[in-house]
Amino acid sequence: MKKEQIIWLQIIYWSFNFFGTVLTPLIFFPEKNGFEIRVLNFTYFIAGIITFYICYLIIIPKIFNPKKLFTTVLVFFLSVVFFATLRYVLEEVILPNTLGFRNYDEKTGYIYYFFDNIYNGSITVFISGILWLLKKFGVIETERQKLEQERNHAKIQALKTQINPHFIFNTLNNIYSLVYQNSEKALPAIEELSQLLRYSTKDLEKDFIPLEKEIGYLESLIELEKLRIKNPELLIINKKISFPNLNISPMLLVPFVENAFKHGDFSKKGFALTISDENQRLSFHIHNFKKSKSKDSVSGIGIGNVKKRLEILYPNQHELNITETETDFTVDLKINLRNE
Repeated sequence: MKKEQIIWLQIIYWSFNFFGTVLTPLIFFPEKNGFEIRVLNFTYFIAGIITFYICYLIIIPKIFNPKKLFTTVLVFFLSVVFFATLRYVLEEVILPNTLGFRNYDEKTGYIYYFFDNIYNGSITVFISGILWLLKKFGVIETERQKLEQERNHAKIQALKTQINPHFIFNTLNNIYSLVYQNSEKALPAIEELSQLLRYSTKDLEKDFIPLEKEIGYLESLIELEKLRIKNPELLIINKKISFPNLNISPMLLVPFVENAFKHGDFSKKGFALTISDENQRLSFHIHNFKKSKSKDSVSGIGIGNVKKRLEILYPNQHELNITETETDFTVDLKINLRNE
């Protein structure tokens, strides 16, 4: 339970307590409640509120240990003793010496007074303990959620660092082939790669980036891969973006395109990529033909990392369907994106 909720519960409790203990007798039964009764009702209320917060702020936090029954009994006993002692001092010591009257008979000793106040003291202590436990569990839950967020953030950062080197490795292999062949496409490829690295170095550290930037990664990657493909016209790309500033985790879509190029057959076939964000829901669909001689599973490390990131970042907010046959590989991903 949140701190604000605990405070409101205390305000409500003491409002009802004050109304029932002090105001109700004064308003509805004035003829039966003379000056002495009104004062005693007020001292009872004061004893209760002081005991409540002494327990809530000092006794319970310092002594209570939920793993030990002895400390639970000790806290309860000390709290009731404090209530009875405080009320005894107020009503049997201070009042007689200031206003000339007391609550009990003058011969009443402390022991009798204590046993006679166990019930009233127990109620105050019990409610104080319940609210303290609610606050304690709320703090524990907040710390747990914070720890879980930090753990998830660490996981995501680790997963992103695995994706980025994988992408660089594939791209450098492509450039190496172009340089080895003395291709005039080598320099444009190096320039395109340097631009991609500038993007990724700047944005990978962020939790979320605009959708427009993520699509920019994809377009740069595709342009880079086109330099080594004999039939770049076979790459069919359909893009319809109405909300470019929607946020998405960086490098979330790139692994799917990487795998398409890694395992795709581009000799006489290509791939189809469709991206849209209708109703602020990203739809990402990619289909490619597989290399006939490829024995590797298309679902590699990159896609495995994406699945983990989706589970952490978009729980119950995404749908990922991957279909793989002997000749085709299709990815259909839908995500409810954030606009913050």
